[in-house]
Amino acid sequence: MESLFLYAVVSMGGIAAILAAGLGIASRTFEVETDPRVDEVTDTLPGANCGACGYAGCDAFAEAVVEGEAPVSGCPVGGEEVSESIADILDLEAGTTEEEVAQLLCQGGEEETVSTAHYEGVKSCNAASNVGMLEKECKYGCIGFGDCEAVCPFDAIEMNENGLPVVDEDACTACNSCVEECPHDLFVLAPLSGKNHIRCCSHDEGKFARGACDVGCIACRQCVKVCPVDAIEMEDNLAVLDYDTCINCGLCAEKCPMNTIDFYGERVIEIEITEECIGCTRCARECPVDAISGEAKEQHEIDPDICVKCGLCYEVCPAEGAIVKETEDKSQT
Repeated sequence: MESLFLYAVVSMGGIAAILAAGLGIASRTFEVETDPRVDEVTDTLPGANCGACGYAGCDAFAEAVVEGEAPVSGCPVGGEEVSESIADILDLEAGTTEEEVAQLLCQGGEEETVSTAHYEGVKSCNAASNVGMLEKECKYGCIGFGDCEAVCPFDAIEMNENGLPVVDEDACTACNSCVEECPHDLFVLAPLSGKNHIRCCSHDEGKFARGACDVGCIACRQCVKVCPVDAIEMEDNLAVLDYDTCINCGLCAEKCPMNTIDFYGERVIEIEITEECIGCTRCARECPVDAISGEAKEQHEIDPDICVKCGLCYEVCPAEGAIVKETEDKSQT
């Protein structure tokens, strides 16, 4: 009996040794060489594995970048610093990308909206939306249970006393988590430089929108009419802003009768070209409404009847003191 047991142990050990040797040979024979740059790129990434890049995680993104399937600037969390590091590893040009931040397209909190019911279920926006039990008259607005706050991996969202989420722009990495989580699609990733935001997503007709919310879009089209660059269009009773076209002049916010449009930052009150102008023509070329005229190497002029006071000429002017402006701070807290 003992000899039989010993024979079995020796046999199993021999088989295991043969299998191990076979696996070793197979691993060397069929080994797939990996590009060492993948590990370098992975180490450079922030390691959030948030999926904002469009891939399953940082490892998958690193492989895609090295294989040329993803841009070096594809990690919104890492920003330009990470993009430049990846470019150095791959010996490529990093390029520049517009930094983005999550923006809430609703400002109808508990104070601004009409309440029609009291929800007693699970305190979740998605749960309430799935059963069709909403507390507010507006069926498009923020439900207010904070699913976006719970899903944010960077603690960049906090619910305020008015039942609305507030985004901390300094902490937000544009990872897209809140955009995907909100059942009413109230979040968008907008350029950090954007100062105009139409904070409404209601598609109700004007009279119904006005009755449901004190700050809702009533489709009056005033913003469309006043926009000098056609950055706003009406889509199914809702004003929609094209951030790529918008010049942040703030005219739409001033014209909106419902205060639906949020403008913050500096609003240019007065602007003029001084004798310090060197006539480089840069301001005239950048002006979106052709309000600036003048010959090369001569002082230019601004037509006050055409100028929308967007301030773009001031930003691009290379000559110190050539363009002066007076501004009013419109920042909101």
